[in-house]
Amino acid sequence: MTSGIVEHRTEPVDHLLALNEIPFGPLPSVRLALSEALGRVNRYPEFFPSRLADIISGHIGTTQDQIVVGPGLTGILTHLLREFVSAGDNVVMSVPTFDGYPILTEMAGGICHAVALTGSGEHNLAAMADAVDHRTRLVVVCSPHNPTGTCVDPAELAEFLTYIDPTIPVILDEAYVEFADPAHRTDPLALVAMFPNVLVLRTFSKAYGLAALRIGYGIGSPTMIERIRRRLIPFEMNALAEVAVAACYRAEPELLERITPIIVERDRLSTRLRHLGFDVAASAANFVHVSYRSPSDSIAVLDAFNRARIAVKDCTSGVRITVADCHSSGAVVGALSDTIT
Repeated sequence: MTSGIVEHRTEPVDHLLALNEIPFGPLPSVRLALSEALGRVNRYPEFFPSRLADIISGHIGTTQDQIVVGPGLTGILTHLLREFVSAGDNVVMSVPTFDGYPILTEMAGGICHAVALTGSGEHNLAAMADAVDHRTRLVVVCSPHNPTGTCVDPAELAEFLTYIDPTIPVILDEAYVEFADPAHRTDPLALVAMFPNVLVLRTFSKAYGLAALRIGYGIGSPTMIERIRRRLIPFEMNALAEVAVAACYRAEPELLERITPIIVERDRLSTRLRHLGFDVAASAANFVHVSYRSPSDSIAVLDAFNRARIAVKDCTSGVRITVADCHSSGAVVGALSDTIT
């Protein structure tokens, strides 16, 4: 796989820590709203999801013409690539990265222009700017980054964007932003006002726990949003998405209470693994990235997870582990402890 990330899953599995899912289902009020909506699934959803875009735009304080909704971030990315990338064009991205970027770029006929992360698992923004050439049609920045969880400093991001041709779209993927410290977050509306070529992507799959419903959205300039919307497929979003998002927003204080223990457990797990001598990236997401100590170390590490019946993500230079609860963290620490000689 181009991204250098493959799912490492054993069967049967006691701990599903490969896909960065939160360890609990929807909040009770969200579950109730979805249950009531099931009685209406005989009816088609909206031709295009304008009501859902209205709900999201109202919540974040903008207008509907700055919001595009799609079936997960991959759905929006697919439309974006079809609009901007032709055969032979390239997309600049850091590697390793979220699988969807290289896969969908290649499906669109594009070429992945890969830039290595720094030794600490962060974007090398200077190298990314240098990688942009006359065939670049898209630049991707993830913050927090997948699979390392590192964040881009908002001031450094703004400086980076000044070096990018304003005709080239730049994706800021914030799929895990709810797990990040507020100091590491950008103001998406201010950012796109300053840089109209930026599209900020967010999702309900992670912190909101709605991965199966496939709900993603983008925040951008009206011009950018209009170009993506003309690629949308009729009836692309199911009617449950609208119900779930509205219910999630109503219950947001409860949601934040459920995120806090994950953040605490993430930092606790990172500290425990560092005390064992492992190199753990400074994650601001709901996962941690542990670097392999040597090229051959991957075999021992993955074998240890196999024996412990833990599913993780095997990356080119390390392993990504979803943070769930203290029980799963204990299993992870135990498995990695077995690799220390």
